[in-house]
Amino acid sequence: MNNNAYCTPRFAHFHHPHYHPAYPHLSLCPTLLLPRPPLYSLLRPHSPHFRHSLPLMTNPQAATEDFTQPSTRTVRVVVKGRVQGVFYRNWTVENAVQLGLKGWVRNKRDGSVEALFSGNPDAVQEMERRCRRGPPDAMVTGLQVFPTSDDPGFGFQRKRTE
Repeated sequence: MNNNAYCTPRFAHFHHPHYHPAYPHLSLCPTLLLPRPPLYSLLRPHSPHFRHSLPLMTNPQAATEDFTQPSTRTVRVVVKGRVQGVFYRNWTVENAVQLGLKGWVRNKRDGSVEALFSGNPDAVQEMERRCRRGPPDAMVTGLQVFPTSDDPGFGFQRKRTE
């Protein structure tokens, strides 16, 4: 029996976006080598669709508008209530990492928890929402949020009590 019989294209009528009539016998069979495109196709200009999808950069401002990173929001949060001894800091680290935030969390000597969150504004807002509830054993009675320009550092850390 011919081993390539299982690798012949069964859906010749199917129009795949990468189908080209010059290569009708391409298949997904791992034992076949795919033909290389002719050299002239590599030397011709790119398709007009690609060219027109690029932004026109007529001034320096236009060049930076489309390629800037999403804005970052940084806040310092103070959480009050029964928030120490209930794994609030570990819970905060897990949630912040899950949301892709940078910053830190620490216990304060007055019984509160302080944290710095920095990242995508939507993720920071979601973290604020989660902090209002806290982990299952916590009882949050107050949450204060202060915008800040403090450096969040790298990743998200649990700091020692201050």
